Amino acid sequence: MATVNFSVPSDVKDAFDKVFRRQNKSAVLTELMRQAVDERQRRRRRTRVVEKLLALRKRSRQVTDKAVRVARRHGRP
Repeated sequence: MATVNFSVPSDVKDAFDKVFRRQNKSAVLTELMRQAVDERQRRRRRTRVVEKLLALRKRSRQVTDKAVRVARRHGRP
């Protein structure tokens, strides 16, 4: 198990101590750190997916309004 030291503003520490006074603060901080890691990983995955979609969109063939109208009419009685 590792030991980590952080500097935080006194008002944040006081509020944290008050809210989590009956809980194991190491366990609370561990869970918060896990959530932060998960969230950062989700953001990175989302960013990569959006970038891939945008790149795919740039490579795809553009469809004109006329082609859309023709396709809508095609096969209709």
